[in-house]
Amino acid sequence: MELRQLEAFAAVMSAGSVTAAGRMLGRSQPAISRLLQDLESEIGYALFTRSGPRVTPTEQGFLLYEDVERALVGMKQIRTRAEEIARGDGRPLRLAATPALSAGLLPIALAAISSQTCPTQIQLRSASPEHVVHAVLTDAVQLGVTSLPVEHRGLTVHWIGQAPCAVAVPADGALAELDVVPLSALAGQRIITMSNPFRLRRRLDQAFAQAGVITRGLIETNSSLNAMTAVRAGLGISVLEPVTAYGAPIEGVAVRPIDADIPFLFGVITPLAKPLTPAVQTLIDALERAAADLLPGFVRREANEHAAVLQSLYGDEPTFTETVES
Repeated sequence: MELRQLEAFAAVMSAGSVTAAGRMLGRSQPAISRLLQDLESEIGYALFTRSGPRVTPTEQGFLLYEDVERALVGMKQIRTRAEEIARGDGRPLRLAATPALSAGLLPIALAAISSQTCPTQIQLRSASPEHVVHAVLTDAVQLGVTSLPVEHRGLTVHWIGQAPCAVAVPADGALAELDVVPLSALAGQRIITMSNPFRLRRRLDQAFAQAGVITRGLIETNSSLNAMTAVRAGLGISVLEPVTAYGAPIEGVAVRPIDADIPFLFGVITPLAKPLTPAVQTLIDALERAAADLLPGFVRREANEHAAVLQSLYGDEPTFTETVES
């Protein structure tokens, strides 16, 4: 399996045709076809079904593409790093976070770090919680910020953040005039919510059920930013995590507290037993300060409270002392 074969495969997946992939890579269409045929012959199954110059990925092709893309990104990073070493540049700061945290919190923390501490090269990857954890476990990044749970072996959890969810409503609507929006006021509204049933969505559903709130309809999405733009378009109301709500505000959308206790929880993680560089340690501290400044009601919890926090959400309520960061 050669690098040229993988590049040809990835280019065809992106371009949708062998001819367009050839243009992307500066190679002829027959050369790309030959590389694909050699790759398919080596792995023993077809990656595409062909109809003239256009191709459609097979199920196996889709399954392989994610790993090929990751490998090619890794190769590109190696090339970039080799060039940086040749120039005498320092090591880049490699970060991964969920979309909400990468857009709403990390930029604020990075901006607060002095130029003397923060490397000139920063690589910030936005990914699902599961992929953020994987990136940290495989040492692809030096630091990750993701929603709970983060109980995986091989991780160091530095601290856990907790903040109450908020509601996003049209800025010109009646609910925007309230200082605190009662959950009961959302009865009869169409709700825009998260699609992952195992994280925040579960707590949202429980809160609506406990309050006896019956909504008019539902829009599911995997991104809080999508939810905010849907609110702006007048498609409904969204109860969402506070990082996007306060950290990435959108004109035409008002964010208000709600009268229900729906916590959003996230953790700052690094690979286990890896020494922290000064830049990573500084960023860990900056993230805590940024969260405390940005998120109303922010609570910092110690890493060893992880199990108790999860039990309070999914099991019997434990008793522990809360310390609110000012």
